Amino acid sequence: MSNYNKGFLYFICAVSAMGGLLFGYDWVVIGGAKPFYELYFAISDSPLMQGVAMTTALVGCLVGAMVAGSAADKYGRKPLLMLAAILFTVSAIATGLFNDFTLFNIARFIGGVGIGVASALAPMYIAEVSPAEIRGRMVSLNQMTIVLGILSAQIVNMLLARDTTVAESQAWNIEWGWRWMFWAETLPAALFLLMSFFIPESPVYLKMKSEPRTAGVKAEAGLGELFQKKYGKVLLLGLVIAVFQQWCGTNVIFNYAQEIFVGAGFDVDGMFINIVITGIANVLFTFVALYTIEKWGRRTLILIGAGGLGLIYLVLGTCYFMGMTGFLMVALVVAAISVYAMTLGPVTWTLLAEIFPNRVRGIAMATCTFALWVGCCTLTFSFPSMNAALGSSGTFWIYSAICFCAFVFLLRNCPETKGKSLEELEKELIKK
Repeated sequence: MSNYNKGFLYFICAVSAMGGLLFGYDWVVIGGAKPFYELYFAISDSPLMQGVAMTTALVGCLVGAMVAGSAADKYGRKPLLMLAAILFTVSAIATGLFNDFTLFNIARFIGGVGIGVASALAPMYIAEVSPAEIRGRMVSLNQMTIVLGILSAQIVNMLLARDTTVAESQAWNIEWGWRWMFWAETLPAALFLLMSFFIPESPVYLKMKSEPRTAGVKAEAGLGELFQKKYGKVLLLGLVIAVFQQWCGTNVIFNYAQEIFVGAGFDVDGMFINIVITGIANVLFTFVALYTIEKWGRRTLILIGAGGLGLIYLVLGTCYFMGMTGFLMVALVVAAISVYAMTLGPVTWTLLAEIFPNRVRGIAMATCTFALWVGCCTLTFSFPSMNAALGSSGTFWIYSAICFCAFVFLLRNCPETKGKSLEELEKELIKK
């Protein structure tokens, strides 16, 4: 075991991972607010406008991820984490404040930029400050805060949403309830900003900035360097892992919980309860990942995730096709969330933070995170149309097929990275 200050390491990783907490909250809170702001803005009968409202933040994620890599290599990891905290704070206040649908979407876009920056920077920062023997567990801490943020949003939404069967309560939901769901993010966002002043800069970044001064070489790697032939195989692997984490289909359960659970026979109040149940399962099985990621390894877990989700979605789609409702449907959804939480959720971010060389890690993480959010954006925008055209059965069968195809690709191409230093992985994965 390397010599390091465990307390300080856990502190700086926990602060960085607060970006994940806000990422999870900001990403999922809209699912609970959706039934109410759609009525407030009079878009409940417009699938196009519903898709716009759900996708605006994801477009912001694309922008945030796109600029995060080069900016982190130029200005450092720490300033970018602080910027993400500022964006989260501004978005949380503004989203609930605006009465105009356009301004509402602009505020969501700002929060999305924060998500894009935090999702690229937090796991990379943690990987760069953590010893090899616990790196997987520490990067998984970021996923743990993401799912805690998701669960927090689900609980806040449930507590704030008043009885939908009472006219006065429903009127409060439509006028104020959805606003407080967004405003609740302000406190943790401000705390993240405050605590980010007390973390150091990444040692990898400091080393990278100091070495080129003597060699006369530009410090920041660009896309041109990343797309060199020697990085081709590892870049393809990173892009596939990133997009698959979204197109495995699990995230539509969070963003479109209303459609999924109502389609399974539940009313709106039952929907909120089931959402919290899935959030609890998400947290519990992320704890499982913290243990298994260093025991079983990244490759084993990601294969379990791809194969397991493929089977679950196959069964879930069949149950929808047969018109089944009730407990079984909830159990299958919880099973899918549980498998995702202990595999694809944390392992994706760990692998992306590990497989790239120090020289191009910033731009590579940004590129893969950009691809991940393209996957999330297209998944989120396409679900209403797919669900309308194919039904829930056909939609989940498509997700099942995607999972099985990814399983084959990962079986052939995904290496094991546990217990190896970033320098060792660079020698193994990059052919000079």
